[in-house]
Amino acid sequence: MKLVVIGAQWGDEGKGKIVDYLSEESSIVVRFSGGANAGHTIVVGEKVYKLHLIPSGIVNPDKTAILGSGMVIDPESMFKELEGLEAEGLDCKGRILVSDRAHIVLPRYRDMDVEIDKSRKNPIGTTGRGIGVTYALKSSRDGFRVGDMYDENRYAMLEEEDRRFLDPFKEKMRDMVCNISQYLYENKDKNILFEGAQGVLLDLDSGTYPYVSSGYSSSAGAAMGSGIGPRQLDRIYGVFKAYSTRVGNGPFPSEYDRERDGDLGDQILKIGQEFGVTTGRARRCGYLDLVALKYACWSNSIDYLVMTKIDIFDSFDEIKVCTGYEIDGEVTDVLPARIDLMAKAKPVTRTFKGWKSDLTKCSSYEELPGEVKDYISFIEDYVETPIGTVSVGPDRNQTFNRVQPWG
Repeated sequence: MKLVVIGAQWGDEGKGKIVDYLSEESSIVVRFSGGANAGHTIVVGEKVYKLHLIPSGIVNPDKTAILGSGMVIDPESMFKELEGLEAEGLDCKGRILVSDRAHIVLPRYRDMDVEIDKSRKNPIGTTGRGIGVTYALKSSRDGFRVGDMYDENRYAMLEEEDRRFLDPFKEKMRDMVCNISQYLYENKDKNILFEGAQGVLLDLDSGTYPYVSSGYSSSAGAAMGSGIGPRQLDRIYGVFKAYSTRVGNGPFPSEYDRERDGDLGDQILKIGQEFGVTTGRARRCGYLDLVALKYACWSNSIDYLVMTKIDIFDSFDEIKVCTGYEIDGEVTDVLPARIDLMAKAKPVTRTFKGWKSDLTKCSSYEELPGEVKDYISFIEDYVETPIGTVSVGPDRNQTFNRVQPWG
């Protein structure tokens, strides 16, 4: 079976935890997009793993993790991350493969990334990791791929500083490099999990352009970034938090407003620990945006949703969700493509009664309070997509299924 996991918001939904959880029943985990700008946190008992480039499935022993063709890879960051995981007692040897079609991030791209963003009239808020530059060069056919390191003519065309950077990694990576299409075909009868980066609303085509990432974060990217055909994908899971967050600039209609919502945004930021794994930046917080979530389901053929961080509301008397946008005096439940319309949209909300109990102690859907079930049912009805898995805490074991993912 082939199962895809994507973020159904603006990223930071908890995909890393869910990929780790779902990969227990898979043999191979493929990350199909993004680079070291991603940040995934996985908690297993007393151990906390923070991942950026390496697929989250690597935390499970005996799994093969592949950095796919749609990724942009900084070799220095990759090996530094692997060394950190090994130091934590995680044996990664022989379990990491890299697509020969993935593009390489060179050091000078990082400075270029920062300077380009500074020069924009409306800066996007890049992480400065060189991701955007690498994708841009890929599109203009001026990029450099992993496989090109072993092509003497292509390698000689690089600037001297680039070759100096790559020289130490050429032999270290040689045994990791693979033809991903061939590898996945030869293993087509195994359970394979495809891991996305960022979220649907940051996808280059589907997201809130131009305030998006440079890669594809949508479910379609699983096929494009892994070298397989879309008909081979069996099921698509979209991960979302019980509220919304966004990092960097760009429209965010359901964002908490201090004048309207008091210190609600600060409370969620603190309780939810909403700080970037990669940058450390505080995330912007807001009501769960059902307009945007419904759009994510529409545009990605999401079969099942995964709700995370519902436990963050355990102490709240009431919970509000965004069910529409008021734009120029009219209410809509459809996400507009135009940034100017999203920028002036005001959230229309619905209030739910809080449950005032500790959800982290629940081990099944049946144990959840009735108020939580009502909240979940409303979301399902609104977006017309079932919630198949619920997470009630950061640990791998604080997760339960309503539907068997690999069934």
